[in-house]
Order: sequence, then structure tokens, then C-alpha cells
Amino acid sequence: MPQVSLIIPTRNEQETICECIQRAQQVFREMGLLGEILVADSSSDETAAIVKSCGAKVVKPAKLGYGNAYLAGLAQAEGEYIVFMDGDLTYDPKAIADMIVILQSGNYDLVIGSRLKGVILPGAMPVLHRYIGNPVLTCILNTLFSSRISDAHCGLRAIRRDALNKLNLRSGGMEFASEMLIEAVCRDMRIAEVPITYSPRKGASKLHSITDGWRHLRFMMLYRPVPFLLVPGLLVLIFGLALFIGVYLQGGSRMHSLILGGLLAIIGYQMLLAGLYFEAFGAAYGLPRSGRIKKMISYHSLEKELFIGIVLLAVGGLLGLRVLMSWGVSGFGALDAASSAMMAMIFSILGIQTIFSGMSISLLLLNNGNQD
Repeated sequence: MPQVSLIIPTRNEQETICECIQRAQQVFREMGLLGEILVADSSSDETAAIVKSCGAKVVKPAKLGYGNAYLAGLAQAEGEYIVFMDGDLTYDPKAIADMIVILQSGNYDLVIGSRLKGVILPGAMPVLHRYIGNPVLTCILNTLFSSRISDAHCGLRAIRRDALNKLNLRSGGMEFASEMLIEAVCRDMRIAEVPITYSPRKGASKLHSITDGWRHLRFMMLYRPVPFLLVPGLLVLIFGLALFIGVYLQGGSRMHSLILGGLLAIIGYQMLLAGLYFEAFGAAYGLPRSGRIKKMISYHSLEKELFIGIVLLAVGGLLGLRVLMSWGVSGFGALDAASSAMMAMIFSILGIQTIFSGMSISLLLLNNGNQD
């Protein structure tokens, strides 16, 4: 049985993959370790043939994607220690030795390389990624999950087999990197960092700054929707309702303030409901949840939300009927009832949103044992 399994995801890396494999094999020999190299390949060039000729095993993922490649490799890895590394030689395979030694000490469960604490050679990392993208996303992750990681998206990592078995890794895209760290932090695993050297890659980069960054941020929102959606949505809703009701009680003459208050109330309520969607989906997805969130979901009831939605919709309908009757009394001519009409519209919108959100959340929780 191999002691170390190195998994390398590749897509058209024929220029660098053999050297990458050979340098990793040299590390294993110098450490006296029996290692296996699994290349999860989705290439259209000669990468797979080169991998076989260099003594590594080719694994064919069923789907494209960074995470799908690693998941395919993990399904066949047999080592006590699992190493993750790109095949474009941006990472020096020599760093694997430091990571394995740290894991062998038994003091840590996961080791991740840090490019920002190490050396970034000229041309290796775009300025936008180095000073904005990576630091901002890493800071958000550290803030949300109370971690102290300097480079959350470094692709060079190593983990113990027993620790890996505790992680629920399922993401098929670039967010796989965030998922691994978030899962490790949520399970109180001991994480170490190793400064590494980051070199320029050969060939065109496959990263997409905006879309990949959004995928990482979206995944963090799935785990922690409260600071992203629930809290901001509640604050915007309260402010919007306070502004709208205040202007309405004063006669509704300040039309622009009335419109702004109504708009903010609707936006805030929609953000609040979106946060509930994320929480419900996370529960159905099997993500860890805080005690308060679990309690809120366990008490969820479609009937309650339908009742609240119907009441809001009825209030909006009655207000709208009142406006319509006043308009009829005036002979369907000019009518100064814009504030009442807006009030009817807002109540109706909130009612409809509540009804359909209740249905959506109930569907998400249907098979999760959280339905009343």
C-alpha cells in the first residue's frame, strides 16, 4: 500500500506534466516513502499518454471541473497521506516533503502552502489576484469561520487520511478549495501553513478571475448566509418600512421618500427570504448549522407562512379595493391616493413573496426531516 497519494488535476498540460511527475517521484525516493501519483486528466492533447509513460496512473473524471478531478482522484487514492498539487509546475514538488513531515508529526491534520508568506516570482500571479482577489476572499473566509489562513486558495495541500474521511467534499468546481478549508475549520481540525515558492506557469491560464471568485464567495454564502443576506436584509427591511410608514402617516405628500421606503422594504424582504433559502438549502445539502439556525429550520411550517402571506395579501387587497372604490366615487377621474395605492402594492408583494417562499423552503426541507 502506498504511504503517499499525490493527486494532480490536468487539462492539456503536456508541456509540464512529465517533469512535474518526475520531480514528485524524486521527493518520494529521497524521503524513503512509497508513493503513488494519480493524474485526473480531462485533456484533449497528449497529456494522458505522457502521464503513463512517466510512471503515473491516469484517472478519467466523469465530468469537467477542478473539484470533479480531485474527487475522481480521491476515489482511487490509497495513501495514508493525500497531497493535492497542480500539474503546471507553478508549485515546486519539493515542498511536498515539508508538508509530509508536518503531518507525520501528528500535530496537524491539514497542511496548506502559502504563496503570500513565501516567494511569488515575477509574472506568476496577476496583480489583481495578489493584492485584491486572494487577500479579500481569504479575509472573508477568516472572518466568517474564525480561521487564521493567509492564502486560502493555494492549490498545494496535504491531509491525513483519517482527517480526509471526516470531510464532506462534494463541490465539482473551483470552490472545492474553499470547501476543503471550511469543512476542516468547522470540524476543528488542526491546520498548518508552509511558505512556498510560486512560479509562472507555462501555457495559458485556465483561471477566470470574476467567475471563479464568485464561485468561492457563493460557497461561503451557502455556509454563512446570516452576515451576507439575513442581517443586511432585516436592516434594510426595517429602515424601508420605517421610512414608508413615517411618510404615510404624515399624509404621504413626500412621494419620492414614499417610493424609496417602499422599494427598500421590498428589497430588504427579498434579501431576508433569500437568506432563508440558503439556510434551507444548506440544511438539505447536509452542511453544519448553528443551534439557532437548526431551531429556526426545525420550527419551519408551511401553514404558518401561508397564513402570514394570505394576511399580508388580504391587507393589500383591502387597501387596493378602498382605493378603487374612492376612484369610482370620483367618477374615475383624477384621484390623489398614490400613497394608499403604494401601501396596497407593498402589502400585496410581501404577501405573495411570503406564500411562494414558504412553498420553496418546504420543498427544500421535504426530505430533510425538518417539516412540521
